[in-house]
Amino acid sequence: MSEFRITHEYPHPIERVWRVLTDPELVPRWTTTGQGGRPEGFAPVVGTKFRFVAKPVAGWRGIVDCEVLEVAAPALLRYSWIGDEGAAPSFVAYRLQPLPAGTRLTWEHTGFTGIGGFFMCRLLRSVRAKMLTQALPTVLDDPKLPA
Repeated sequence: MSEFRITHEYPHPIERVWRVLTDPELVPRWTTTGQGGRPEGFAPVVGTKFRFVAKPVAGWRGIVDCEVLEVAAPALLRYSWIGDEGAAPSFVAYRLQPLPAGTRLTWEHTGFTGIGGFFMCRLLRSVRAKMLTQALPTVLDDPKLPA
């Protein structure tokens, strides 16, 4: 089984980081470094079924089906991730920890299986690393974003 974790620290309070990660209006602003997935039907409430919708590419329909599995705002969001119809789910978790000078975010994506899962894990890790080190800080630093 393949998985990855990316940890990054931001000089912002945990509530701000949580908001940027979970507000459906803000999520597309930091997912643009990937396929630009926007959440449809998302709410940080256990049992909520939602989708990330992006531009389809060869071999992928552009939709990820998800279900919120666990929420402990503003410290934890965990949801299932099914990128291909009929595929087994993998699992994404955002774990936030307050620090004296900001917030530590650990992004986990676990449960990839088989050789296809191995390659998908490597691809998504690369995309997520860029999102979390380039795009997410840009949104967090936006002075127009209410505190």
